[in-house]
Amino acid sequence: MTDAPAYQILARKYRPETFTDLVGQDAMVRTLRNAFAADRIAQAFIMTGIRGTGKTTTARIIAKGMNCIGPDGTGGPTTEPCGVCEHCVAIMEGRHVDVMEMDAASRTGVGDIREIIDSVHYRAASARFKIYIIDEVHMLSTNAFNALLKTLEEPPAHVKFIFATTEIRKVPVTVLSRCQRFDLRRIEPEVMIALLRRIADAEKAEIADDALALITRAAEGSARDATSLLDQAISHGAGETTADQVRAMLGLADRGRVLDLFDLILKGDAAGALAELGAQYADGADPMAVLRDLADVTHWVSVIKITPDAAEDPTIGPDERARGQAMAAALPMRVLSRMWQMLLKALEEVSVAPNAMMAAEMAVIRLTHVADMPSPEELLRKLRDDPKPPNGPGPGQGRTSAPQGVTAAPPPPAPRNGGSSGPQAQLAPAAAPGPMAQLARFEDVVALIARHRDAQLQVDVETGLRLVSYQPGRIEFTPTESCPSDLAQRLGSRLQTWTGARWAVSVSAGDSGAPSLAEQRDAAARDLTRAAEQHPLVQAVLAAFPQARVTAVRQARSEESVMAEALPEVEDEWDPFEED
Repeated sequence: MTDAPAYQILARKYRPETFTDLVGQDAMVRTLRNAFAADRIAQAFIMTGIRGTGKTTTARIIAKGMNCIGPDGTGGPTTEPCGVCEHCVAIMEGRHVDVMEMDAASRTGVGDIREIIDSVHYRAASARFKIYIIDEVHMLSTNAFNALLKTLEEPPAHVKFIFATTEIRKVPVTVLSRCQRFDLRRIEPEVMIALLRRIADAEKAEIADDALALITRAAEGSARDATSLLDQAISHGAGETTADQVRAMLGLADRGRVLDLFDLILKGDAAGALAELGAQYADGADPMAVLRDLADVTHWVSVIKITPDAAEDPTIGPDERARGQAMAAALPMRVLSRMWQMLLKALEEVSVAPNAMMAAEMAVIRLTHVADMPSPEELLRKLRDDPKPPNGPGPGQGRTSAPQGVTAAPPPPAPRNGGSSGPQAQLAPAAAPGPMAQLARFEDVVALIARHRDAQLQVDVETGLRLVSYQPGRIEFTPTESCPSDLAQRLGSRLQTWTGARWAVSVSAGDSGAPSLAEQRDAAARDLTRAAEQHPLVQAVLAAFPQARVTAVRQARSEESVMAEALPEVEDEWDPFEED
């Protein structure tokens, strides 16, 4: 056996001991120092922030400051605990009898809180304050929170509570209102790199600056993650640790090669992009990580395009910064936005695909094929400049939706009396006086059915009735294949009920009748589509996209119709506040 001390990981070895050691939380440190100096120490604190920003460490530093007695045993509460008195040593080692730490993730019930409530009435055994540190406090049950409220609002003078949580929104507002809240920020890259360099120098470890930048970027503002990765990188390097070694350790692709892949995709070079993706995969890069890096580059270039100062990131090397600035100047925002959306979809596909590399290759192929796709503005400008197709396919070979602003020819007018083209429609007698006078045409009958909201009868009339003759009080029709057998009886009964007059509704055995209303609408839509297909702009689109087809045609509204629907102007509107 040896007497050598056991190895301690860097995250614990270099854990902050005082507020001076706490990096990246200047606002919180300033507030606590002023509170201690003015003797305005709250009865409860709550620390929130992402993982590894120092929530539990801050709680222990506060506990040390409250109970520190100084090297000579005569000191009072301070923001600069000595670290050598019995209370400071015991608190940092986690064995102080008056500073109780509870993990709310494993002790969530009201029974655990009841133990705290029962013990707060007893004074501290040896320290100045009895302090309860509850980590991951958001994991407590609703009943546990409710049981704690009264004690938390009016604790004894010798009791302090310090809570820590990563999910502040899960903590009831009744608890938040009884605590002083401190939001611990992500540590800025410059501060993080300086911290890692200081630890590396203390450990006499040689590590390159760009390797520290990679660790900082991977840590995402978490000091604990950064120091843990540094610990791993030092062991991985076994000497001088380089950026390539850290990249291999993290499973990341080379940032420069990611930018090369980004360039190949935007140039539409599918073969080159697949070759580069395959080379990175062969070198150990995870396909999901490559796509995530592409999304990161897309976001970074987009932000640089909007805010050029964003390029001044200490975690980005000078060569990458120059390439990013050049890309931001050359690429339009619509291309970057489209690539961002497609990469998000690709990441979802790769995460569920049975073979991640195959899914990543298909995503790269899609990205390269849309890289040189013209924008809608460019396409319309091209069509406007050259509207006639150069020997393109006819309108029946390929169809597409009519562009905005193309006014199609109006449909031919429907014949009177619901489409009846026979002599009966032209020789229909004048309507009888009374309610029947409003039903001079068959269309008026359909409108009457719609006003009474008989949807089933309206559908049956429009789709199953081919009108032979019509006059108020008499309807003769030929049924379609889908016509219900009782349509004549139902239609006559409803009309008699609504008009108070007897209606004779009969089925014709000989005449085929005019097309049904539904058939007339379909024919009008087909005529409108054919008229739109003859428009020069639409024919130009057909030539550019042979596999397209017309799916809908929307007619432009005239200015007169818009003005007719507008509210009339009120010239002399009364103003209740206007003085006489």
